[in-house]
Amino acid sequence: MLSEDVLNYNLSCQKKQLEKFLDFNCGENSAEIVNNYDWFKDFSFLGFIRDVGKYITVNYMMAKDSVKNRLENGMSFTEFSYQLVQGYDFYYLWKNKGVKLQLGGSDQWGNIVTGTELIRKKEGGEAFAITTQLIKKADGTKFGKSENGNIWLDAKKTSPYKFYQFWLNASDEDVKSWIRVFSLKNKNEIEALELEHDAAPHLRTLQKCLADEITERVHSKQDLEQAIKSSEILFGKATKENLEQLNETEILDIFDGVPTFKIAKDKIENGVNILDLLAVETTILSSKGDAKKMLQQNGIAINMEKFSDLNGTINADFLVNQKFIIIKKGKKEFSLIVVD
Repeated sequence: MLSEDVLNYNLSCQKKQLEKFLDFNCGENSAEIVNNYDWFKDFSFLGFIRDVGKYITVNYMMAKDSVKNRLENGMSFTEFSYQLVQGYDFYYLWKNKGVKLQLGGSDQWGNIVTGTELIRKKEGGEAFAITTQLIKKADGTKFGKSENGNIWLDAKKTSPYKFYQFWLNASDEDVKSWIRVFSLKNKNEIEALELEHDAAPHLRTLQKCLADEITERVHSKQDLEQAIKSSEILFGKATKENLEQLNETEILDIFDGVPTFKIAKDKIENGVNILDLLAVETTILSSKGDAKKMLQQNGIAINMEKFSDLNGTINADFLVNQKFIIIKKGKKEFSLIVVD
């Protein structure tokens, strides 16, 4: 349903992502991306139903789970015919590229074996299919782009920090499954890590190991190191100097979801009393009395540095990247002030 320009753009982006995992420049064994539009663009409808459709019966297509499960709610002819389109893709690649094996998720089984059937009936050839179970979370939901909290390979859609945090925050049940899918470690290494993890689950050994490995593979070692530094800002010891090393996108990523308050730039430039900042300009604390008490108890940090001066003034000198002030209340309650 997309235009040719959009399809070609998507294809170029996918190749850029896949180059992190596959070698496209190693001679005879190079990976290759092909676009099925190249062999379908001049294929007429009549030619397709004559040269492809006659080999596959409607009964055969109806028996597939991908069709049966959708008949109750209605299925367009376009959706129904997709099985033949994907089947022909396999046939074309078998005939022109020597492809004998197609891999896919278990939901693709019906479409893939339609290809093997077409190869057999049309040419008397032989081809094979391997499918794997769809990756799921412990609660039974799919690991995929249609689910909430999904992640993307593209750093513009999921930043390296959020990507790293996704794996770091995986449940023990999920990570024991996912490390077998996504890690390149061997069986003995994984089982040794599991024993270490089970002995001290609070250290989250499996999560950290998987987060480190897959973030570096998908992004880079530099991105991993920055993601770890960013994580330490929220969960470890950090200073204003650490905050200054972050760009605006990284700051917004790290503090995504925390209470955020906007203050006019001229107010900050003129200076705001700390009590007013905490209880009037924002609602970080419900009253000046509460703010005073929190300051006296050494429970407020400005840009990761303790602040206890009741008469203190917050001005432009406190801005991180000339735009942000980070308030920490207690041990782990953060608020973000955006100066606009």
